Amino acid sequence: MKKFTVIDENFVCENCGKKVEKLYYTARDHCPFCLYSKHVDILPGDRQNTCLGLLEPTGIEKFKDTYKIIYKCTVCHQMHKNIMARDDNMDLIIELSKNI
Repeated sequence: MKKFTVIDENFVCENCGKKVEKLYYTARDHCPFCLYSKHVDILPGDRQNTCLGLLEPTGIEKFKDTYKIIYKCTVCHQMHKNIMARDDNMDLIIELSKNI
C-alpha cells in the first residue's frame, strides 16, 4: 500500500491560471477547472519528485464508486492517476470518458 501524506492547500493552476481552493475533505491534487495536475510527488503528498512537469489529463477509469483521472506528464511522459474531486468540471470528465 502506498504511503499517503495529506497536503490540502490553495494553489494557482499552472495550466489555466485559476485560483484553486482547498478541498477540506481530502488532499487537493489537481485543478477542478481544467483537471491538470503537477508532477510533484513520488508517493502521494511527499513532494519529492523533481520532474515538476504538468500532468495532462488523457482519460478516465472507474474506481470503486467514483473515477480516477489518468494523466501523462508533459515532461517525463510518466503515467499517473488521481481520484476525481466532487467539484471537478463534469463536462471535461465526460469528454475524457470518450477516450476509454
